[in-house]
Amino acid sequence: MNLFHWIVGGVLALAWFSRIADAALGMPSLCDISSPDWDKSPSAKPRVSIIVPARNEGDEIEASLISLLALDYDNYEVIAINDRSTDLTGEIMDRVAAQPKAGGRLKIIHVESLPEGWLGKPHAMWNAARQATGDWLLFTDADVVFRADSIRRALVYGDEAKADHLVLFPSMVMKHAGEKMMIAFFQSLFVFGHRPWKVADPKTRDHIGVGAFNMVRRPVYEAIGTYKALRMEVLDDMKLGKVIKKAGFAQRNVFGRSLISIRWAKGTLGVVRNLSKNFFAVLSFQWPRALVSAFGVAFLNLLPFLGVLFAHGWAKLPYAIALTSIFLIYLGMSWKSFIPPYYFLLHPVSTLLFVYTILLSTWLTLSTGGITWRGTFYSLEELKRGMV
Repeated sequence: MNLFHWIVGGVLALAWFSRIADAALGMPSLCDISSPDWDKSPSAKPRVSIIVPARNEGDEIEASLISLLALDYDNYEVIAINDRSTDLTGEIMDRVAAQPKAGGRLKIIHVESLPEGWLGKPHAMWNAARQATGDWLLFTDADVVFRADSIRRALVYGDEAKADHLVLFPSMVMKHAGEKMMIAFFQSLFVFGHRPWKVADPKTRDHIGVGAFNMVRRPVYEAIGTYKALRMEVLDDMKLGKVIKKAGFAQRNVFGRSLISIRWAKGTLGVVRNLSKNFFAVLSFQWPRALVSAFGVAFLNLLPFLGVLFAHGWAKLPYAIALTSIFLIYLGMSWKSFIPPYYFLLHPVSTLLFVYTILLSTWLTLSTGGITWRGTFYSLEELKRGMV
């Protein structure tokens, strides 16, 4: 039995320790553009088109648009798209655009119908980008709140880093312990499965894309085929980053404490609901891959805790190394995400909920033959056919 624990524990220790070592060396290379060094104006003043798609976002859209109209950068426009909303989203957009402080800077597009072969959000993005006049296109979400200096700082960094695509990580607004627990777990998986510090390296396949802040130079956007290339992509934000990196353009990602903020989900079950809607898409709609992923998540994240409890003597050591590595990831994340490192103690609970989410997302998609996304049903067959 001790040999079993040494083998399993050794695999876990190697997996987690190698990733925390890689992260410890790589993460400091990521810039934080909220620091005083970036509080300046870009040498040139490129025009920025900020594109905000919204469907049934009546509770959030006003705060988002008002924050965008208060930016301390002059050369920009905001294009907000009401994508077939059935609530008051469109009326709220029109009301904000009519206010004197909008100054004609905010343009509203009302989409009444969705063409065949498109998901709603990619179609809204594509539709707005056709009417945009900016040198940069910033694709964001309708529930993101911007600090006044966010765009100015991003442009300064984008210019100095010679970026073609810039991702700014949002600050997550979390009001309940369950939200913090699940988002902390999701971030730990992100660190394990992705290497944001390698995104800038053209020799790697590591890429990034975040729905809250994808800022792309217009010629790059057009070179990758515009949002037409992503017209049936559920994960359009990440796939935008993928096609940009694959095409050989310069991609950068940065931190920016409180420059942009979003409340992604409400409560533990809110996180589960948000993920279960589209997580099967992350797994390319392949049920064998979903089962393997569920097992892998459980193996990597539960066994270090179980091994420390049930192994004997020195056989506990590799499990302890794995646990220490996981804790160090939580500690490192706490410096950027406002989630205390002691949420590490809830890691087994969030693991079980995340495994449940993977299986639930898979079952919901397969049992209904597709997904219902923002009130519209899309068949699994057309989703698979349109994947990038």
